[in-house]
Amino acid sequence: MEKSVNWSPLLIGLVAGQRSMTPLAAVAMAARSGGLVRDNGAPGVMRRPSVVIGASILAVGELLGDKMRSAPDRTVPPGLAARLVSGALAGAALAPHARRLQAGALGAVGAVVGGYVGLAVRKRALRRFGQTRSGLVEDALTLGATTLIMRADRRQSSRRPAVAI
Repeated sequence: MEKSVNWSPLLIGLVAGQRSMTPLAAVAMAARSGGLVRDNGAPGVMRRPSVVIGASILAVGELLGDKMRSAPDRTVPPGLAARLVSGALAGAALAPHARRLQAGALGAVGAVVGGYVGLAVRKRALRRFGQTRSGLVEDALTLGATTLIMRADRRQSSRRPAVAI
């Protein structure tokens, strides 16, 4: 039986570094609708309608709030902590239950790396294009990447067993 590497936990963590709630909302929606591999590492609470709705509302709020000049940098301790937790939960959800700890760690590492790299890129874009335009581009990239990761993860998990690195 051929095994492939599951990069989804790391990739979803990188996205969580940009927008902490978008990956969490996507994973909660997938958990609720049965879009995750059956034996996944998602906490059972993520399947609850209240969690799906709450995470989705927070994700939309984060997308809107990011365009405000008063929005703090994503690397301030509370923002980085939110990204770390979101990356860990989303990463764990995209792996088989037996590999949830490794996948969660990959998601958390990806979130921290993504947060710092994303902030550096955003600051450069901000100087050139302004707060709103750079934020809208980052939103589009975040939503697009989240969608692609979730689709790829679903296809990969349906084809063959995956090994989270």
